[in-house]
Amino acid sequence: MQKLTTRHPAGRPAPSGAPHAFAGAVTLADAGAEAADRDRSLSALTVEALTGAGFARHFVPRRWGGTEGGFAELLARAAELGEASASAAWCAMLWAAHGRFATRLPEQAQQELWAAGPDVRLSAALAPPSGRVERRPDGWLLDGNWHCVSGALHADWFLLAVPGTEPGGGEALVLAVPAERLTVSRTWHAPGLRGTGSDSVAATGVVVPAHRAVPLAELLAARPEASSRGGQAPALLGGGLLFCAPALGAARRALRAWTAEATAARPGRESELARAADARLALARSAGEIEAAELLLRQAAERADHGPLDAQTVGRNQRDAAVGLDLLVTAVERLVRSGGVHTRSGADGVLDRAWRDLHTAASHAALRLQSAADAWALTLVS
Repeated sequence: MQKLTTRHPAGRPAPSGAPHAFAGAVTLADAGAEAADRDRSLSALTVEALTGAGFARHFVPRRWGGTEGGFAELLARAAELGEASASAAWCAMLWAAHGRFATRLPEQAQQELWAAGPDVRLSAALAPPSGRVERRPDGWLLDGNWHCVSGALHADWFLLAVPGTEPGGGEALVLAVPAERLTVSRTWHAPGLRGTGSDSVAATGVVVPAHRAVPLAELLAARPEASSRGGQAPALLGGGLLFCAPALGAARRALRAWTAEATAARPGRESELARAADARLALARSAGEIEAAELLLRQAAERADHGPLDAQTVGRNQRDAAVGLDLLVTAVERLVRSGGVHTRSGADGVLDRAWRDLHTAASHAALRLQSAADAWALTLVS
């Protein structure tokens, strides 16, 4: 078990917003991708570069020094980062998304989070609610364990969902807890997205003040009165498509790695692409599917930024995110199967890692095609 220590966001260099900060983060993530896959966590250097590139502050209100950015911009940046490292993109995207959720906390809690600066890395465990709380005069007494908490080792604060305390369950709550009050266990052993360090978090007798709690339903719902689009949008309007951003980047990188291998000429032999019609067909179909997925996700991001906040728009975005990821998985699966073992193990293992990362991303509950299909279709008949 590893006890986390307090971070000091105010001591970090403020992101300049210049392209070189983001480009430097991409370069570091690329260089550290293999080590992150092996070590099951991003390096401290990569984490600080991602923070310096502005991901944690992306949805933070301007009054706290944040960017109040949009969904389309985050999708594009996370996808580009995903070409270097899907794990880095996954963590960076979630630190941004969780900052959006934190805008639903009471004012005093927001001040505690961001008064010293907006570059606070927030990890979260929201579904299903876990642990237990007891009401106390000064707030809540928290105990429990939460699993698959991405970026846990590098978080400054956590958003933890707990079941309600009323008879029959009651309303679930989300509590904001500083990292130093929690313990992380290294339990992440998934085949893909290994570098996300999606480990387990434990709380033992942690007192959480009442102002650091918000109903889970309120955190996830639309808030049309909020000052920014990120604050207004319900969780499901942008959540699924942002989960797809690292997968889109991984698929692009896989396509490049496969194409480089397939076009490489060998002594006395034409390249695979020149001599084999089935290789050309695999390339055409997979490249087209990856581009189609990107178009779906871009349209969904535009709706998240500018479309109605109604159930049909939410359902359509859920549908397009799940269909888009299905296209990405299908495209890379075809490349792996058509290229054979030599292609999977070539290009420094990039194609193999992308294949594993995509399948792990596809297992996320937010991206399951049947659930997304149900959510969208039922808005048409309600």
